[in-house]
Amino acid sequence: MTQIALNSLVNHQIRLAARPVGLPTEANWSRTTEAVTEPAEGAVVLQTLALSLDPAMRGWMNEGKSYIPPVGIGEVMRAGGVGRVIASKNDKYAVGDYVSASFGVQEYLSLEAADMRRNGLVKIDLGVGSLTQWLNVLGMPGMTGYFGLMDVGQPQAGETLVVSGAAGAVGQTVGQMAKIRGCRVVGIAGGQAKCDWVVKELGFDACIDYKAGPSAVREGLKAHCPRAWTFTLTTWAATFWTRYWPASTARRAS
Repeated sequence: MTQIALNSLVNHQIRLAARPVGLPTEANWSRTTEAVTEPAEGAVVLQTLALSLDPAMRGWMNEGKSYIPPVGIGEVMRAGGVGRVIASKNDKYAVGDYVSASFGVQEYLSLEAADMRRNGLVKIDLGVGSLTQWLNVLGMPGMTGYFGLMDVGQPQAGETLVVSGAAGAVGQTVGQMAKIRGCRVVGIAGGQAKCDWVVKELGFDACIDYKAGPSAVREGLKAHCPRAWTFTLTTWAATFWTRYWPASTARRAS
């Protein structure tokens, strides 16, 4: 791609204009444009192909200390994504390479060499998975589920795993991996349609609809996990799965 072609591109961006109270509204955003320029030595220019819209994004809009600094007022809204290298002056990345990075909600991203690691820039192989799979099971949700379950939980065949948010990106991955490990898996999700999908499509053994009533979860756990105690793993500021063992074999994860 030539200098003239790059200069003909316009980068459309969405920036955080004000911190929302409750659900974000149009007033919380501003739309800006920037020119796309030739990369500096060691830098690359990326084209956004797909972005991941994650629940964590709502927390990133809030002021205050957390596991990651909040998005600043006036900054491009943070978002993970996948894209393609369209210009490069870095030997590690060639034009046409597909990559994953923290793109932000914008059409193009210019990254200096010093910022590549911080932005999580890595090549992705579309022979292994599609662009959307690299956002999901091969991306942050999948890695969160894998290491939370396998490294922290260390499930054993025959144990029962209860997955809250079972229809979500992390929950669905955790439940399917637990089934591969030989566990019995009970999901919790909102709505009968989600529960049906969790059982029929994902292969969970059962699913509890927490919207079915104020005692639905309690009664569902009694029915599906009659002799158990609870271990809860909290990550990314949200409890995403809960594990149950028969009381006679209860143990804690390391």
